[in-house]
Amino acid sequence: MATSDSWGSTLGLSDLEDWIKSKSFETTADVKIPPQLVDQVIGQDEAVTVIRKAAEQKRHIILIGDPGTGKSMLARSMTDFLPKGEMQDVIAYNNPEDQNEPKIRIVPAGKGREIVRAQKLEAEQKKAQKNSSWLMLIMMFVALGAMVSWIQKDFTPLLIVVVGGLVLYWLGRSFGQKREAMLIPKLLVTHKPDEPAPFIDATGAHAGALLGDVKHDPFQSGGLETPAHERLEPGAIHKANRGVLFIDEINLLRIESQQSLLTALQEGEFSILGQSERSSGAMVKSEPVPCNFILVAAGNLDAVSGMHPALRSRIRGYGYEIYMRSTMPDTEENRDKLIKFVAQEVSKDKKIPHFDKGAVAEIIREAQRRAGRRGMLTLRLRELGGLVRVAGDIATERNASVVESKHVLEAKKIARSLEQQVTDRAVERRKDYSISLTEGAVVGIVNGLAVLNAESSMSEFSGIVTPIVAEVTPPQNKEGGKIIATGKLGEIARESVQNVSALIKKYTGEDISNHDIHVQFIGTYDGIEGDSASIAVATAVISAFEEIEVDQSCAMTGSLSVRGQVLPVGGVTAKIEAAAEIGLKKVLIPEENMKDVLLEDKYIGKIEVIPVRTLNDVLVHALVGSRKEGLLKKLAALVAAKRPSSPSPLPVTDRAAVH
Repeated sequence: MATSDSWGSTLGLSDLEDWIKSKSFETTADVKIPPQLVDQVIGQDEAVTVIRKAAEQKRHIILIGDPGTGKSMLARSMTDFLPKGEMQDVIAYNNPEDQNEPKIRIVPAGKGREIVRAQKLEAEQKKAQKNSSWLMLIMMFVALGAMVSWIQKDFTPLLIVVVGGLVLYWLGRSFGQKREAMLIPKLLVTHKPDEPAPFIDATGAHAGALLGDVKHDPFQSGGLETPAHERLEPGAIHKANRGVLFIDEINLLRIESQQSLLTALQEGEFSILGQSERSSGAMVKSEPVPCNFILVAAGNLDAVSGMHPALRSRIRGYGYEIYMRSTMPDTEENRDKLIKFVAQEVSKDKKIPHFDKGAVAEIIREAQRRAGRRGMLTLRLRELGGLVRVAGDIATERNASVVESKHVLEAKKIARSLEQQVTDRAVERRKDYSISLTEGAVVGIVNGLAVLNAESSMSEFSGIVTPIVAEVTPPQNKEGGKIIATGKLGEIARESVQNVSALIKKYTGEDISNHDIHVQFIGTYDGIEGDSASIAVATAVISAFEEIEVDQSCAMTGSLSVRGQVLPVGGVTAKIEAAAEIGLKKVLIPEENMKDVLLEDKYIGKIEVIPVRTLNDVLVHALVGSRKEGLLKKLAALVAAKRPSSPSPLPVTDRAAVH
């Protein structure tokens, strides 16, 4: 097993000072930004290749990956590869045969406005002619009434004629307006002649906004009703015709809407109809409206299970599925890409100054840290872009002409995630109430480590120290002993506690059926999930069984196989930093996780990081006191007695890191 000393020089982030000085730029203002959007996507080379092919061949795409890895940017870039000048205008006309089925006409881009303008002008001219005719007729009747009234010396005929004329004028005007409205078409979708292919973001759109809808008409009779074609509203699928329709979090779309979306994909056209059964628009259904678009559906990995099976099958059969990368190798080429990324963010923001070399180096160092693995850079660039903007705001506030490294370092303190802020306050409370012991030796108490951000959409982990207490008592009933774990544990955490029972029997030689084992996770108000506390639970229980003290200046994290091998876990850097923050002196982590440790400079030398491979290694470093040697000798004897006479294949211990 490697010693902690041999790892000491590799725990921190790599030094970027000499490398950044060799670069030819002085500030990011000197960095050339690619004109095409697709070339501004960082670290997703395979996805970019597929996107180019899909755009040229008009294939559908599913983009799956972590938030902030460039899914929407890739989707938007597809429009750059679609041909210009092929857009269409869509016009809706009244259908005299069936007013609930408006007619649809397709014309070249730009022609729609001309047609509607001409129809409106013609309708206004007819309206003016009718108004003149009605006015002349009414004036004739008024003149006749005046003559009769003068002859009879009675004004009653004149009054009757005037009132009747006004009523006829109002009725003629009302019915005339209705007929004129029916003659004027409605422009549903319009484009300019040389307009590029549209990009429509329908993320979170309800059925009406996505598929189109028909407005409700409160005046449905008496000549006051609005013609059905005037109430048509195109949906995102119609506006995206011959362009790109982007839907993020596709699994949040209702199944009925996904089914309709599938129909639109298959047919290339979809009628506009009322989406609400209680609306007067429910009876209206237009002729099919073209919607020949490229669908780009996006989401996290769990979005796939929420998709309509037929919709996903359609996309797979006529397109591509892409899983976005969340990290990229820490090479000189990829560091250059991050320099370009900082320049792009400054250019997009337009409110912050450019970054000098030192500030860019700090951004790259943060990308190394957030990757969570040595030799990698994070591709969760939306969150990294947030740090760029905060640093720029600080520089602007200080009237600095460029952003310097000190501004980025200050921004890191300000731009902490909610989880990090919650962790900081929890640490403060624990210091006030001495929830976690940081010195001395106690039987049955171990400082475990956890992360608050394991299941969130953020790339940063926030570590916290979680004391674990174990006690062994006689069984409460005749059926035998059992393990009782408390602390709002999740399913995986409970299973990991149960698995520890096999190791306890192996390492102590005791039959646990003769005892009740109580395991308590202190201060876990928000719950515990995952098996990264396995070595801490096992150590606490063995300490309680054998009445051997545990070093309270030591914390630990790691999963356990049922054969006692320590397996890698997630968030080790955040856990180590959390232990250092409360004053602990050493941390035990799985040996496989040593390559994932990327401590900030302020923690280097402040805490000792010890890699462990087996539970025996954990006990050697964690237990103290006079009875420790006796347990280790007994353990050595037990292991020697159970060792096979001939070599056997080594068990597989590698697995994906548990977060």
